[in-house]
Amino acid sequence: MQITEVKEKAEITAFHKVPFLIYKDFKNWIPHLKQDIEKVFDPSKNKAFRGGEAKRWILKDEKGNLIGRIAAFIDPKYYKSFKQPTGGIGFFECVNNRDAAFLLMGTAKRYLLTKGMKAIDGPINFGEKNEYWGLLVENFEYPPTYQVNFNPPYYQQFFEEYGFKVYYEQYLFWRDLKRDADEVFQRKANILWKDPKFKVTNVKGYSDKQLAEYFLAVYNDAWGKHEGFRAMKYEQAIKIMKAMKPVKDVRITLFAFYEGKPIAFYINLPELNQIFKHVNGNLNLWGKLKFLYYKKFVGSTTMYGVVFGVIPEFQGQGVEGAMLKFGGKNIIGHTPYSDTIITWIGDFNVKMLKICKNLNASLLRKLHTYRLILDENIPFERAPFISGSKKDVDEIISSLMPLDENMSKYGK
Repeated sequence: MQITEVKEKAEITAFHKVPFLIYKDFKNWIPHLKQDIEKVFDPSKNKAFRGGEAKRWILKDEKGNLIGRIAAFIDPKYYKSFKQPTGGIGFFECVNNRDAAFLLMGTAKRYLLTKGMKAIDGPINFGEKNEYWGLLVENFEYPPTYQVNFNPPYYQQFFEEYGFKVYYEQYLFWRDLKRDADEVFQRKANILWKDPKFKVTNVKGYSDKQLAEYFLAVYNDAWGKHEGFRAMKYEQAIKIMKAMKPVKDVRITLFAFYEGKPIAFYINLPELNQIFKHVNGNLNLWGKLKFLYYKKFVGSTTMYGVVFGVIPEFQGQGVEGAMLKFGGKNIIGHTPYSDTIITWIGDFNVKMLKICKNLNASLLRKLHTYRLILDENIPFERAPFISGSKKDVDEIISSLMPLDENMSKYGK
């Protein structure tokens, strides 16, 4: 087998070709966009290169056939809250061959060791956690959502046999928009809804500048106590709002206010893979034309909940249910959306898992973020739980409603 670092144009092309070989028999697979992935490895477009670095490799067998790929990352901002320097691996794809998988992982490991890393997390992204993060380990039946990892079941065995241990579990949820929330949620929401100081609205008529300011205020307050949290700056917030603009539907992005102060948001986008499945992973000129056609004449019936947050002062006060009530009145029947997928929530975030349970959501997928300790003097420690325990998580997950037969029109 021959492993080659990706540097030249032909090697970049081969890097993107690997998944099409791995998934040729997976009818539900939808490829990531080549252009999206290239942004991850472009120093002019990925701020993680400011102090960080990344390398990637392709693997061929003895006959010269492509059989795998992998990338490795070093981002000091990512691991600054950890007890040890921690690198990352991602974009791993491999045929069902243990030796090939271990060669890829070993290559990435050796590179990270030379850079002083004491641990490896993977599969992760060289950037934000809402993209390309985690290894799918349960529910392979449904097509992947946009920028969420999908992989064959045998990858789990590769990671765990190599020595990776589960650092935390990730859960994606699905919910029929017609489902009522838990009775307690509804009761609290009704009380809050009657308060004249409280308001929920979609973002029709709001400027990117306004939305960035509101988003920033809630985000930094709501996530401030999470491990590894980095306070967001206005420049990043406005960049996020502008990036969403081409695909944003103002009817399904919601903000809540109290006395005019933003206290919560629920950022939804159309589930873009219902459209991108028609462009075959390439948003070139022809792909863009196809995207515009399907966006206009077919569209999405599923919303994708990119991020949801409530500032600590209002958590548990019914804000979630009130926003749900607003969505029920203003989305169902007034837009094409019938269901929603909620982006992954780590098992460490017990509060958010309880909210999903109270929303009567169903578990759609489970993923793992793994960690491999490279220094034998450093003990492995699982990600700490926030306001709960592993027992609480297990009870929540086991009590969720089963997936509905109406689960996503593209899901079957």
